[in-house]
Amino acid sequence: MDKRIENLAQAVADIPDGATVMIGGFGGSGAPIELIHALIDRYLATGSPRTLTVINNNAGNGHVGIAAMIEQGMVAKMVCSFPRSADPRVFTEKYLAGEIELELVPQGTLAERIRAGGAGIPAFYTPTGFGTDLAKGKPVAEFDGRSYVQERWLKADFALIKAETGDSLGNLTYRMAARNFAPIMAMAAARTIVQVSHAVAPGGIDPEAVVTPGIFVDAIVEVPNPAQEEDLNRANAHYPEVAA
Repeated sequence: MDKRIENLAQAVADIPDGATVMIGGFGGSGAPIELIHALIDRYLATGSPRTLTVINNNAGNGHVGIAAMIEQGMVAKMVCSFPRSADPRVFTEKYLAGEIELELVPQGTLAERIRAGGAGIPAFYTPTGFGTDLAKGKPVAEFDGRSYVQERWLKADFALIKAETGDSLGNLTYRMAARNFAPIMAMAAARTIVQVSHAVAPGGIDPEAVVTPGIFVDAIVEVPNPAQEEDLNRANAHYPEVAA
């Protein structure tokens, strides 16, 4: 029952080519930067994983985190709501060059598709997107005089998320807005890998404070002082570092 992993490299060692990976975060809030960079390190050392499908709220910023994954050529497809965010140059260049695919999903629909995946609901209807290009090819039905678009669940092979505190059984709490997509991604993935700022023994978290129960978590690795995406970008950081 002890779900602690010794280091970041071990935590991401089983992610294969072609996997679908959900990555938590709303911009930099809740983004598991260290797990993402450990995955890049593995790719640079072994050439794997590649041709990944990444599900996130955006397509990365600057040259760190998800943007760094895209820059290295690891990502074949992004499923997200905001491909153009604060500094989306990496994704934009790859997309315009035809080197990465985009599935654009409205933010509320993205969250509900992930939640549906975790709840075992194959499809649902929403008015969002009706009459737009996003609804092309999707079933439409009318309820109470209003048209709704059918959206399918989203599931993943892996979820990489960031939590504030986790015990060895995998129970998690989050820090304020860093909670965002993490709890539903943990439910919708076949294997959930979590970096936690504080690892505690069972009983170290008040049961009433648990947000994600350990049943949805497969591995936790402690990262005591996690990096913040916005801080890295303000420092013009690149991952991996660019030689001067």
